[in-house]
Amino acid sequence: MSIKNYEFWFVVGSQFLYGPEVLDTIKVRAAEMADKMNASGNLPCKIVYKGTVKTNIEMTILSKEANYDDKCAGIITWCHTFSPSKMWINGFANLQKPYCHFATQYNREIPNEEIDMDFMNLNQAAHGDREHGFIAARLRMPRKIIAGYWQDEDVQKRIGSWMRAAVGVAVSKNLKVMRFGDNMREVAVTEGDKVEVQAKLGWQVNTWPVGTLVEVMNEVTDQEIDELMETYRTKYEFATEDLETVRYQAREEIAIKKMMDEEGCMAFSNTFQDLYGMKQLPGLATQHLMAQGYGYGGEGDWKVAAMTAILKTMSEGQSGGTTFMEDYTYHLEKGNEYSLGAHMLEVCPSVASKKPRIEIHPLGIGDREAPARLVFEGREGQAIVVSLVDMGGRLRLICQDIQCVKPIMDMPNLPVARVMWKALPDLITGLEAWITAGGAHHTVLSYDVTAEQMKDWARMMDIEFVHINKDTNIETLEQDLFLADLAWKLK
Repeated sequence: MSIKNYEFWFVVGSQFLYGPEVLDTIKVRAAEMADKMNASGNLPCKIVYKGTVKTNIEMTILSKEANYDDKCAGIITWCHTFSPSKMWINGFANLQKPYCHFATQYNREIPNEEIDMDFMNLNQAAHGDREHGFIAARLRMPRKIIAGYWQDEDVQKRIGSWMRAAVGVAVSKNLKVMRFGDNMREVAVTEGDKVEVQAKLGWQVNTWPVGTLVEVMNEVTDQEIDELMETYRTKYEFATEDLETVRYQAREEIAIKKMMDEEGCMAFSNTFQDLYGMKQLPGLATQHLMAQGYGYGGEGDWKVAAMTAILKTMSEGQSGGTTFMEDYTYHLEKGNEYSLGAHMLEVCPSVASKKPRIEIHPLGIGDREAPARLVFEGREGQAIVVSLVDMGGRLRLICQDIQCVKPIMDMPNLPVARVMWKALPDLITGLEAWITAGGAHHTVLSYDVTAEQMKDWARMMDIEFVHINKDTNIETLEQDLFLADLAWKLK
């Protein structure tokens, strides 16, 4: 489901104490606030005013309805007046959707001439939000607290940012990953407990035979390939005359997409060690599938495949780009250090700085024909790289801030898509921090999704979050990881 089809329920807290006129006013104001925030253009999803909660049973019923409404991606609450927090307990205890406490008030300023006790009884969010906040803290609920005036652009954008993370949760809870073959042999970090991941994150991760994919490939028609070739021509430059090799990639793409769509999968993984019956490792095929929003993981890395799909959904409608990525090699010139990210073939063209080129080159591994692939440089800009690892008993999400740059050299003999970046706080410290935290070599790189959104997502999913940024130092990180290890063992 597209991000724009999700909605967030706006639930206002009050009580019967203030009389029906106050409640009528609150209803009108809450609807107005929802309408104006929706019209602002700062929210990726619609806010729907669902009513003013005044009793325990009202909140309990609302929570149940939210849990079973697939369009509802979360609840945003605000207390216009004082709302006794015991009335929220049963509803909060049952709530299974992300929750944001919006601490705001209807009026921007205190009206000097108008303020009296009637005004105070109606406008006491400062009173109500504190009571409301206590119960969530007491229940130890995962929550996002956003404070500020509801008409301010920066406040609305913070809500919009949280919405994207909450949609990532909705996608995660229904995510299916199609694996073609197993993991690359002897690799540790791509392993993981699929049962625990499904229980914790909702992912269904299963394997389909490569032979079945080949059977579907054999059923692809020339007309289907011709149509996809036309799409390639509109999006990419052809730097090869070997159209049969490109057509074979189109055949692979069509077959993979058919199988995923039939099974309701949003992500897939494969490995060059299991290409039984295939002539080429999917390169262009995989890249163009990612450009359409599917997630991918190389060498059977189903965790990064799922995370790529989730981040792509979270960033829908934005223009920076999100891709499967791998740290490949370093430039270690003193004071001028960079990482070069790439992969054998599979980097999404959504991150390209210019129109990608379709080229054909030998792969060197996999013992198959030279595959067609998209070759390009990544764009400049701030980004993050994200890695989800299984620590044995818990999941850890590691996020590092990076600054992508125009590659400092042409690398004319490297026929792959690539992105060059400066890791924060610097390459050496960032590298030591990444390794200390156990970060994988496969990541998701995104120019659109932020570290705050990934922190929000991790909190909603109840998993550990590690952020490597401009302020990171190894001593503090080691201490934080040690304390986190103790804390998560107690959970």
